[in-house]
Amino acid sequence: MAKSNYTLMLLIAGLFLMTNNTFAQRKLSLTAEQAIETGLQNSKTLHSSKMRVNYAKAKHSESISSALPSITLTGAYRRLSAVDPFSIPLFGTVYTISPSILDAYTAQFTLFQPLFTGFKILNNIDMNEQLSNAADEDYNKDKSELVFNIKNSYWTLYKAIELNKVMNETVDQVKAHVQDAKNLVTAGMMTQNDMLKIEVQLSDVSFRQIDAENAVKLSMVALNSTIGIDLNTQIEIESGVQYVSSDYNDLEKLIGDAIEKRAEIKSADFRIKAGQAGVAIAESSWYPQIGLIGDYYYSKPNQRIFPSRNQFDATWDAGVNVSINVWNWLTTAHQTEQAQAQLFQSVDALGIIKDGITLEVTQNYLSFIQAKRRIDVSELGVKQADENMRNTEDKFKNGLATSTDVVDALTALNTGKVNYTTSLVDYELAKAKLDKSIAK
Repeated sequence: MAKSNYTLMLLIAGLFLMTNNTFAQRKLSLTAEQAIETGLQNSKTLHSSKMRVNYAKAKHSESISSALPSITLTGAYRRLSAVDPFSIPLFGTVYTISPSILDAYTAQFTLFQPLFTGFKILNNIDMNEQLSNAADEDYNKDKSELVFNIKNSYWTLYKAIELNKVMNETVDQVKAHVQDAKNLVTAGMMTQNDMLKIEVQLSDVSFRQIDAENAVKLSMVALNSTIGIDLNTQIEIESGVQYVSSDYNDLEKLIGDAIEKRAEIKSADFRIKAGQAGVAIAESSWYPQIGLIGDYYYSKPNQRIFPSRNQFDATWDAGVNVSINVWNWLTTAHQTEQAQAQLFQSVDALGIIKDGITLEVTQNYLSFIQAKRRIDVSELGVKQADENMRNTEDKFKNGLATSTDVVDALTALNTGKVNYTTSLVDYELAKAKLDKSIAK
C-alpha cells in the first residue's frame, strides 16, 4: 500500500513538473534583435523564397550541362519468330549462308556533342543565370520585408504595453481620487453631484483600460505569428525605445539611392536581361542545328555483319548531324514575338517598380519628418501637463480648484504621456520604414 502511494505521488509530481515546464515554455523574453533572428529562422515564407533560389540555381546548372557531351547506354533483348535460314543448294549439298537466329541481343553506347545550335544553348545558360540572380534578389527583398514586419510587430507590442501601463496608472489614480471624494462628501466638503462626475471619469478610463489590455493581447499574437512561434507564448519585451535623432540626405538623393540599391530594381534588371536572352533563344531556330554523334554497338547477331553469326560482334560509327527548319508555318516567328512581348512586359515592370519606389520613399520621408516633429511637440506637452497638474493640486489644497479639475489635469497628464510614448515608437517605426525603402 505504501509503495502504491509512493508511485502515485511520483506520477503526480511528474505531471506537475511537466505542466510547469509547459507553462515555462510559453514565456519568452526577447530583444528586438532576438525577435528578428527568431523570425528569420522560423519563417516559412522566407524558406519558400530560399527554395526558389535553389530551384533557379539548379535550373542554371542544368542549362550548362546541355552544352556538354551526353552519353547514353542502351541495351535490348528480343525473341524473334522462326524463319527459314538462308541456304544455297550446290552439287547436291545445302550450304547455310545465314542461319535463323532467334535470340537477339544489342548493347549500344552513344556519344552526342552539340556543335552549333544557333546560339540557343549559350543564351539558355545566360537566361537561367539572370533568372537565378533575380531569385537571389527576390530572396533579399523577402528578407528585408520580414525584418521590417518583425520590427513593426515588436515595437507595436512595446507601445501597447507602455500605453497599458499608463492606463493602469490612470485608473489607480482616479480610483484613489474617487475614494478621497467619498470622504469629502461624508465630511460635507463636496457635493454628491461632483463625486458622480469623478465616478463617470473613472468609468471612462476603465473602459479605455479594457481596450489597452486587449491591444496588448492582439499585438502579442501578431508578433508571435510574425516570428513563427506558438501564438499563446507570453512575450516579455527586453528592448526599449531610446530617442536618437537621425538625419537623412535630401529627398532626391534618397530616391536615387533607393533606385540604385533596392532588390526589386536589381531583380527587374536581371529579368530584362533574361528576357533578351529569351528572344535570342526563340530566334535560334532560324539557324541550322549541328551536332557530332558517335555510336558503339556490341550485338548478337550484329546486323552489319553478313552472314549473320550467333555471337557478339562490335562495330561503331561516327558522323555529323545537320538539320534546319525549312518550313514550320512561321512557328519560329511566333515564338520570337512571344519572347519580345515578355521582354517588353519586363521593361514595363521595371518602370512601374521605379514609380512605386519613388512614391514609397517620398511618403516614408515625409512620415519620418512628421514623426520627428511630433516627439518635440509631445515632449513639450508632457512638461506642460505636468506643470498644470502641480498647479491644480496646489489650488485644490487651497480650495481654489475642484476635485473634477484635479481629475481633468491628471487625465491630461496621462494623455500627454501616452502621446509621448506613441511618438517615440512611431518615430522608431518611421525610421525603420524609411531605411527599408532606401535599402539601408
